[in-house]
Amino acid sequence: MYLLQHVELQVPSPKQDEVLLKMEATSINPFDLRIQKGIVWPFLPRKFPHIPGIDAAGEVFEVGSGVKNFKAGDKVVAVLFNICGGGLAEFAVAKENLTVSRPPEVTAFQGAALPIAGLAAHECLLRTPGFNYEKTGQQLNLLITAASGGVGQYAVQLAKLGNAHVTATCGARNLDLVKSLGADEVIDYKTPDGAALKSPSGRKYDAVIHCATGFPWSTFKPNLSTNGKVFDITPTPSVFMTYALQRLTFSKKQLVPLLMTPKKEKLDFLLNFVKEGKIKAVIDSIHPLSKAEEAWAKSIDGHATGKIIVEP
Repeated sequence: MYLLQHVELQVPSPKQDEVLLKMEATSINPFDLRIQKGIVWPFLPRKFPHIPGIDAAGEVFEVGSGVKNFKAGDKVVAVLFNICGGGLAEFAVAKENLTVSRPPEVTAFQGAALPIAGLAAHECLLRTPGFNYEKTGQQLNLLITAASGGVGQYAVQLAKLGNAHVTATCGARNLDLVKSLGADEVIDYKTPDGAALKSPSGRKYDAVIHCATGFPWSTFKPNLSTNGKVFDITPTPSVFMTYALQRLTFSKKQLVPLLMTPKKEKLDFLLNFVKEGKIKAVIDSIHPLSKAEEAWAKSIDGHATGKIIVEP
């Protein structure tokens, strides 16, 4: 239906620096859909058949000869490097340097919901001048669009762990949810103020974590502070062109395409937040692997609240 087919393949063998996981859960990300649509071709996928899925939670089944930090039976969370993917399967291989131990306090579903979405939100905040988790320094004003989505939910929670006042946009049905995540101001994106991205209290944004689509630069610009930045988590070619032009003209206000390289230490940092109950995973739905195409269709629809999970 959506170019997904259930097939039987050999269980992969881990290379020297890899672990073989018996999968417990994965989640679907917008990047998976971009690969399917051919947006990143000819770079990805590198080979066919391509198994989608970058986020992984599972149990170590076998380790490569050079793996030192894991053994069979360990519970882990991993980023399956997007060149190979592999999450929508019963077994998948992960690089040791992109795999972290999963504490018993963190469920497989929570673990699978975290990697790409959480890391993207965290990366935007790390790139925001003046932001810190110690809540020191001047309070920053942040806008988070599509705050009830996969990245948005983590962005709200992480921003509130730091020195930020958060304005968030979402659909009317999710206003209470986003407030419960900690947002100071929540706007229905279908209202005039929501369409204009205006803060109800008249604040100018020091940074925007842009998780939605369909807003031109002209909508952001008047709402930004003098050095305001807009981090676009799913940049299109026009975003890269705008960013290049702004750099050439030394513009203080900038539209910044987010290009993220997953790091083990950052994933471990976020996993500890989950363990300590400081952030939580909002899960839209859980689907068996046998009905992965239903999860895929729901993701394509683009109106999920939180993360869509698939379990073998």
